[in-house]
Amino acid sequence: MFDIAPTELLLCAVVALMVIGPKDLPKAMRVVGYWVGRARGVARHFRSGFDTMVREAELEEMEKKWAAENERIMREHPAVAQSSLPPPVTIDAAPSPSADAPPGEAPPEPPVFPTEPDPAPAADSPEMLPMALPEDAPKPPKLTKPRAKKA
Repeated sequence: MFDIAPTELLLCAVVALMVIGPKDLPKAMRVVGYWVGRARGVARHFRSGFDTMVREAELEEMEKKWAAENERIMREHPAVAQSSLPPPVTIDAAPSPSADAPPGEAPPEPPVFPTEPDPAPAADSPEMLPMALPEDAPKPPKLTKPRAKKA
């Protein structure tokens, strides 16, 4: 889009150094960088909004095509009347308990799973008490406040 050669960029830098001066040049470059960043952010926001509008328009167009195709298929294949369908077949999903058990014995009972979790142990129960350290174990260091440095 913009064709700036390195020599032109160098010329702009030398002119800015002479006009603004070496003392204020860093501050001026920060201000320029800030405004370039803001301009890029506005351009990015505009581009993302435009992309979103294009995507939504494409989706609406595809939905219209799908609706037209669905309508065409439904016209070509009309719904089948309920009276022409065969009656539904029912399948017994659970086998009879006597089929698995040997003759003369009761079928095994299904396993029972608990519905509630075990209650948490009480605070004074042995499971919750802290372990005792051996007497020869090293002691943990004491926590102290850091000292303020003197200026």
